Amino acid sequence: QVQLVESGGGLVQVGGSLRLSCAASGRTLSTYAMGWFRQAPGKERECVAVISTSGAFTYYADFVTGRFTISRDNAQITVYLQMNSLKPEDTAVYYCNRVGTWGIFNALDSWGPGTAVTVSS
Repeated sequence: QVQLVESGGGLVQVGGSLRLSCAASGRTLSTYAMGWFRQAPGKERECVAVISTSGAFTYYADFVTGRFTISRDNAQITVYLQMNSLKPEDTAVYYCNRVGTWGIFNALDSWGPGTAVTVSS
């Protein structure tokens, strides 16, 4: 089991930017696709972005395409989500997780505490 810790959330105004980080302990992430997910109050958790093991392939949900960028560092132990042009509807708790099947984007591990993002208008 991998323990994942998200950070970087906060309160930001509409149009602002945040960079989220996801650090792992217990196992290297280098052999896994990694994803960012989010859950807004009263809504189901949804997949936001996924990056392949090498970083060569990415997936973005339609609602963040062109605004968010997922990346991973060379040591493969941290995954980032750069969020630009934030909108009030981006307000949610953001989580990272290892991803199983590409295209299904199923999360493999228990969810961490997440990091809360609030976009104020």
